[in-house]
Formats: sequence, structure tokens, C-alpha cells
Amino acid sequence: MKVSWRKLPTVLLEEEILDKAFSRAKKAADRVDDSDRVFRVRKQMNRMVQTAADIIATTFQDTVNTWPSLDQSPQFDISMIDACVGCDDYRHHLSMLQWGGKQVLNIAGQNSKKIVRTGRTELMHDARREAYGRISSIMRRVGPSLTWLSQARETLKRLPTIDQLLPCIVVCGAPNVGKSAFISALSSGNMEVNHYPFTTKQIHVGHFNHRRLQYQLVDTPGLLDRPLEKRNAIELQAIAALENIGSLVLFLMDESEACGTPIEEQEHLLEDVQKLLPGTDLMIVTSKADLLKPLPENWDEVHAAEQEWRDEGSEGEPELPLLCDPKGRVTMSATEFVGMDSMRLEIVRRVKVARPNNPLELPEGWYRRDLDQ
Repeated sequence: MKVSWRKLPTVLLEEEILDKAFSRAKKAADRVDDSDRVFRVRKQMNRMVQTAADIIATTFQDTVNTWPSLDQSPQFDISMIDACVGCDDYRHHLSMLQWGGKQVLNIAGQNSKKIVRTGRTELMHDARREAYGRISSIMRRVGPSLTWLSQARETLKRLPTIDQLLPCIVVCGAPNVGKSAFISALSSGNMEVNHYPFTTKQIHVGHFNHRRLQYQLVDTPGLLDRPLEKRNAIELQAIAALENIGSLVLFLMDESEACGTPIEEQEHLLEDVQKLLPGTDLMIVTSKADLLKPLPENWDEVHAAEQEWRDEGSEGEPELPLLCDPKGRVTMSATEFVGMDSMRLEIVRRVKVARPNNPLELPEGWYRRDLDQ
């Protein structure tokens, strides 16, 4: 299930829903035409109560239906919701809308009976006013949930949309190690890149295409070397991405320490990530190769090979040499664009290994009739 948070509709607040319901009710009553005064008033009052309740209940239910169900959401989306707004609050406030809708319909049914069972027009008006008062009381109880959902929508609509069926590469590391610059250079994603920590305030997704298949690159907020319980909401988003998505995880390290994080802390963070992802392919990459002193030995060789491949149209999947730092780790320069093409091809190869392609296998949940029948 692919969740598009940006398509969540605006949540109407308490007064807006009441104004909508009561104005529609008034218009419904105005359309009643009966020569008998008692019958006319009965129909008008009954229609006002029923219309107001239906509008409110439908608005509540439509809101609940458009928000993703946690029971049917991928674990990544559940973790992101929990990190950003809290799953318990999410469930509670949506359930309050369901409760409110049922209460409003019950009130309408009870007061509609009062209207139908009397022949006195003043009692009909009293029953309608009573219904409006009780409905307004329910709305006051649901009002805080509507406010919470409206505010949560502003937070959730900034979350990324991840297609679970496409390859996904998670890029992580300490703050300012060059994650956003790397993804900007490799993909179509337009990342905000500056020279201070925590430029990335939330998860962003970039893409690149290879042989008609789209690869998703997830740019996570910089992690800090501290216990999980002390990490803030931004860091928890990165943890959610690491734990629940990713055919491949790239851990970027800045050996130059220009990021402001000592290499020892980066090593500790790497150990934490390895513990989080015991079964996921993790590739350690040294960023900012252009800042290494001296430059990697095979800098010119890699640069020439990549340039030749681009000049020939970037066709196929050649074994381009990987740029390596003195420790033997793969490295690259996003600013000089050296080592980037070889990195992309290496990513494609490793994702293929992590995601075996069986042409006879359909995605989970798809219906396929037994061929023997």
C-alpha cells in the first residue's frame, strides 16, 4: 500500500463543520412544501435534524477513511507516524471521530422520534433545538481531536512517499557528512545542501533510473552518537527508514572530519547501525574524496573510465573501477563527480543481489489463478 501523505485533505474544525451542517439543514427545510402547517413544520424540523446529523457523521467518516489505517500500513509508515505524531494519539483522535459520528446519528434518531410523535409545533421546535444543543455538545468533545488531526496533517504531509515495490537505498551517517550532496549528484532529487549540521530536517527521497527501473534514494537526517531514547523526532525518522525499508544501506563517513563529528563518534554510530540492521546489506562509503590528502591513488583512472563510459552513451553495466580510499573503502566526490558512476553501477549490482528477480512471482496480495485448473 503506497501512502501519499500530500493528498490528505484539509481537516475541517469544529465551528466549520457546525456551520456547514446547520446551513445545509436550513436549506433542506426551506425546500419542504406542504399546505398543512403541522405536517410542514414536522417535515421541516425532522429534515433539519437528520440533515445536520448526516452531514457531520459523513464528514467524520470521510476523514477517517482518507487517513491511512495503521492496521493496513507498511511498518515504515507506522514507524514514521509514531516518530512524528505518535501512533497512540493517531488512533485515539481518529476513533474520537468515529465515536462522534455515531453519537450524532443517535441523537438525530432520538429527537426525530420526538418530532414525529407530537402534534404540537412548539414541541417540534423544542425537539429540534434540543438536538442541535446535544449535537453541539458532542462537537465540543470532538473539537480537540479535529484540531490535533489538522495539526498532524501539516506534519504528515511533509513525509516522503515510498513505493514498497521499487528498490530503495537508504543513505545515512552523521550530520553534514555529505548525504544530501551525494543524492543530489546521483539522482533527480533536489536536496537542500549547506555547510552546517542538520541541513536535512526530515527524510527526502531522490530517484535515478537504470534500464527502465526506478531506484529510490532516501536521504535521512543526520544521526548522532547517543542512545535511542535520547534521540529527537528528526533522528527517529532516520531510525524508521533504516529499520523498515532499504534493499541496501549506504553509511557515509567523512574521514576529513570536516562535518564536525570526530571519526571515533562516526565509528560508534556505524556500530549502532550494524546492530540495527543485521540482515540488510550495508555498504560503508567514504564521502568527500576530494578533501582526502593525498587524493585516492586511482582517482585519475576512475575519472577517465567514467568519462569514457559517459561519452559512449552510458550503456550497459560495465565493471567500472571503484574509487577507493587508503583504508580500502569505496569513496566518491559528489562535488567533482568522480566515483559517482561507478558507485551507481555498484548500487545496482548489490540491489539485484538483495532483490532476486523471479518473473513468475507476483507481489504479495496479488491474485493468480492456479494454472492447473
